[in-house]
Amino acid sequence: MTTETTEEGTPTEASLSRMAENLKKVEELTGRLTEVMTHRKTHQQSLDGPNQELFSKAAQSYMAEAVQNPAKLMEHQMGYWAKTVTHFMEAQQALAKGSFVAPEDKTGSDRRFANPLWETHPYFNFVKQQYLINSEALSQAVEDMSDMEPREKQRLSYFSRQIIDMMSPTNFLATNPDALERAVETEGESLIKGLENLISDLEANDGELIVRLADEKAFELGRNIATTPGKVVFRNKMFELIQYTPSTEEVHATPLVVFPPWINKFYILDLKAQNSLVKWVVDQGYTLFMVSWVNPDAAYRDIGMEDYVEDGYLAAIAEAKKITGQKQVNAVGYCIAGTTLSLTMSLLKQRGDTSIKSATFFTALTDFSDQGEFQPFLTDDFIDGIEAETADKGVLPSVIMARTFSFLRSNDLVYGPAVKSYMMGETPPAFDLLYWNGDGANLPAKMAMQYLRGLCQRNELADGGFDLMGHHLELGDIDVPLCAIACETDHIAPWKDSYRGVQKMGSDNKTFIMTQSGHIAGIVNPPSKKKYGHYTNDDLGLDHTDWLEGAKFHEGSWWPRWEKWLKKRSGKMIPARFPGDDGHVIVSDAPGEYVAKKAKL
Repeated sequence: MTTETTEEGTPTEASLSRMAENLKKVEELTGRLTEVMTHRKTHQQSLDGPNQELFSKAAQSYMAEAVQNPAKLMEHQMGYWAKTVTHFMEAQQALAKGSFVAPEDKTGSDRRFANPLWETHPYFNFVKQQYLINSEALSQAVEDMSDMEPREKQRLSYFSRQIIDMMSPTNFLATNPDALERAVETEGESLIKGLENLISDLEANDGELIVRLADEKAFELGRNIATTPGKVVFRNKMFELIQYTPSTEEVHATPLVVFPPWINKFYILDLKAQNSLVKWVVDQGYTLFMVSWVNPDAAYRDIGMEDYVEDGYLAAIAEAKKITGQKQVNAVGYCIAGTTLSLTMSLLKQRGDTSIKSATFFTALTDFSDQGEFQPFLTDDFIDGIEAETADKGVLPSVIMARTFSFLRSNDLVYGPAVKSYMMGETPPAFDLLYWNGDGANLPAKMAMQYLRGLCQRNELADGGFDLMGHHLELGDIDVPLCAIACETDHIAPWKDSYRGVQKMGSDNKTFIMTQSGHIAGIVNPPSKKKYGHYTNDDLGLDHTDWLEGAKFHEGSWWPRWEKWLKKRSGKMIPARFPGDDGHVIVSDAPGEYVAKKAKL
């Protein structure tokens, strides 16, 4: 539906009437909105931002700077005032000339302001330039603070950036030309659809606002994602074990067991045939087992890291050995599952168990001494809030983690999608990766706090050892051949930190590969795309800067290079194994039941 206009270009009375009728529909939605907000599940307020101590320290630092270096402060303020007033005068002069044009704009490109009206329309251009001038002034004020500890200053910088991003004029209807144009064009229908989208997102998350990034109706597990053929061959309280159907006549004798992170679902490695690492590995002639973790609820509150190791890793390895008749497996751990794989390997070493023949780590951190972009969320006030939240609910809810990760890239993962969905009334795209991103899982209370306190905050594994299951687990115990893949622009597990952890592992047979792109796209990088390359350097005695400087760049995916490494450790070729052909009970078809459970409390 589009707006009818007169010859002069103004909307007709009929069009204005239809718009008024559309806007009345807003009243019909208020009942749903009231209902969801009335029954909204609350969470610890400390998870919404830093405590007031941080801002008090910032104010004290700012005042101390004013006393100690008034000239610098005055220079900063005068620079801000000059830019603001000068731009105001230029805008006034442009209007005074009688032409409806904007003054000269030297603010540079920003994809939030792609609409031409941001450049040509005096009103929108004035709002845009004033916002960018204010943003620069606030960022500079934080940067100039010299009387704050680096960790506190990093947190202040992060939360200041959140305020700046939130206050962008694109986030408000009155100052967003795209949204206003769409509202007029659709006679207000876009606003109705936007409100419906907003209420639906609130209802889906018990009143917590998590912007839906993908059209959930476009995907179905086992139909158009997670479609690689296989069977669930084992199930316990922690996981389902999927054995994939072979696609080759022969397979390597040594099976491959993949442990994905339990923060998300395993099918990131099996989205669709074109980019499925699962299918690709099977097609190379491997017996592949995939762990599909349970999505815990409050009944799992006392499940700890020891349960993930004993009833997860060790149980999965034992089943894979039993099914294949092999004494060893090759293991893969992705993200937090790689961290826990390192704990498991230290435990096995101390027990004299050689079940793991080789280990591969995908974007895994074992040394948390540099907390990077997550530092604002690893201070005591935030972790105390998480501890109170998990004590109350029995789990760390998926929505809390999703929100935390999203705000690390707020313009791309929060405000941009929110504008399109809530103000433009657009249906989220049918994008499988974004669908997976929104299909998170809860974390058990005990496990979450062990991980956050012991591994992240205190860095115990890399700094002396981590106590678990009656053992003192250390990176130096890991002595099997290992291959680590890290991602160049990974903001969750920075490559230099992954590299540092690998350096501390005891193996004398290490391979380190750094692929281009980030935490997901760097791993899900099939050879057919020929998109991202990767770096290698055999000298792991160098610091990360020198390692990269001396590294060799290779075009294309790292998958074939890893498979060549894996093949050497996977034994002879034997007739292909099919799920159940050893008499083992088949539980269900892949992808199983656990992966389909949504994160509800």
